[in-house]
Amino acid sequence: MTEPIYLDNQATTPLAPEVFEAMVPWLRDNYGNPHSTHVFGRKAAAAVEIAREQVAAPFPDAGHVLFTGTATEAINLAMGAVLELQEQGRNKIIVLATEHAAVRDTAIACERKGFDVLLHPVESDGLIDLDALAAAIDRKTALVGAMLVNNEIGVIQPIEAIAELAHAKGALMLCDAVQGYGRVEIPGNIDMAAVSAHKIYGPKGIGALWVRDDIDIPPLVHGGGQEHGVRSGTLSPALCVGMGSAASLCILRAQQDAEHIEALAMHAKRLFSDWTINGDETQRYRGNLNIRREGLDVARLVSDVREVAFSAGSACASGSGRPSHVLTAIGLKPAQVKSSIRLGFGRYNSLQDIEMAAKLINRAAEAQ
Repeated sequence: MTEPIYLDNQATTPLAPEVFEAMVPWLRDNYGNPHSTHVFGRKAAAAVEIAREQVAAPFPDAGHVLFTGTATEAINLAMGAVLELQEQGRNKIIVLATEHAAVRDTAIACERKGFDVLLHPVESDGLIDLDALAAAIDRKTALVGAMLVNNEIGVIQPIEAIAELAHAKGALMLCDAVQGYGRVEIPGNIDMAAVSAHKIYGPKGIGALWVRDDIDIPPLVHGGGQEHGVRSGTLSPALCVGMGSAASLCILRAQQDAEHIEALAMHAKRLFSDWTINGDETQRYRGNLNIRREGLDVARLVSDVREVAFSAGSACASGSGRPSHVLTAIGLKPAQVKSSIRLGFGRYNSLQDIEMAAKLINRAAEAQ
């Protein structure tokens, strides 16, 4: 049986061959605990620190990386920074209505700790109105959360400007950089950012939180005090090395990858010219194409086109049964939400992949 064409790179990316090779010695030969003081431990610890520097490379110098199990864990850790600010009378959290569930739900959970949470609306193109956001941020705001690249519709938010608005009122700025890391420049004025290895051609099971050095993050997990006392537990050198290698490769290949993705996106736009694009058409990451066709039953389409792996939305919410909160937030009606698909192009896709996928999807859509 022929392997399906993979166009779901927002959900996860294939493991880069170079990353696999970098990880193998740490899975097979170098078994030392990186927190041990003997030679085996010191060797593992050195590999972890190199990986930490590789992941931190695109971020400002005045900060550090904490390894976590996932980006979701990183976001939960970051939200803990608001507790100290609450003692100063700041009890408000603002996140965009189109944020990933990891940000939305973690913010909403803070309501049980006495915070007022605002899911700030976006415009019909998926982008934030900066004037409206400025009016919403006040001296009681502890944190503003916004993602660099939206995981469902691919729009790129003006993170630098959002951070400036937050800082003007003394609030922190948390950026979900999962979809943008290695693809879109990360502004230098953010306070915290979450990253996931498996979205950058690295392994699953590891993420990271970049945090500015002067921000206090209380631990979620208590124990041996690893990771600056914030995240106790033994690190996996193999996973750390894998994430570091993937990060380094993304930076090294940034221009090459961008040109490749642009070529794929241009080809796809022509092949899906009679579909409507969801979200802003220009201020977006080109590897994300979220499109709709009126009257389409997407659940049936996904089932009918088994030769292509694509999505009707976020993988993290696919089992919830709820309509996409992102598409709903940009004003789509329920029927339009249910007629939308997401195609995610990646480093290992070819023009032939896009052409065949478009042929199969369009043929099945027209047959409905």
